Amino acid sequence: MFATDRDLLAIEPNVFNEVSWVGQRLVKGTGDVDDGVLTLTTFDRDFVVAGVDAGHVVLVSNVAYEVLERVSATEVAVSRLRASVDGAAIWPADVVGAGVEVRTFGPQVGVTHDLVLRLLGIEGSATPEGLGESAVVNGAALARVEALGALHLVYAAAGSLSGPGTALWERGEMYRRRFAAERQTAAARVDTDGDGVADATRRMNVVWFVRG
Repeated sequence: MFATDRDLLAIEPNVFNEVSWVGQRLVKGTGDVDDGVLTLTTFDRDFVVAGVDAGHVVLVSNVAYEVLERVSATEVAVSRLRASVDGAAIWPADVVGAGVEVRTFGPQVGVTHDLVLRLLGIEGSATPEGLGESAVVNGAALARVEALGALHLVYAAAGSLSGPGTALWERGEMYRRRFAAERQTAAARVDTDGDGVADATRRMNVVWFVRG
């Protein structure tokens, strides 16, 4: 996938507090933060079992932080949200005995990822008949469009429970429009001959026809 939970947080800082589904909660427990390292003291599953790593988002006392890396089964390095993924870490304040939750919108990112690939005329995995995801050499440039599509799915699902005209429903509509607009400008650089160098540009506002 091109986007991570961190990309959703950068666009919508409230999403991990506003929307939560138990089935998409990876870790719940308590922990301490010391010099930018969060250590679990009690937990239902550890970070290795839950698959928590760089790009995930962790809530510490309901404040969302980026996960920079997994240090051990019970430790992750965390940062306040940075301006870019390659920016210097911004250490949070030290805390003891804080509530900890790792929630993910990975399933919604995955659905959007498959849609983005189809709109580009690319299969999820390489096949004899066509290009695979690995042919896209600028995946980071598509993270924004993928994150916007995922946010639309998240808020559309949440808003369907509260009904039309509610704040969550309106947020879903906003992200639907933003996703549609981003699709018009996002461009994938594609390696069509497998030499590792991009030799084509594909956009999601084009309908691709494949000869049968």
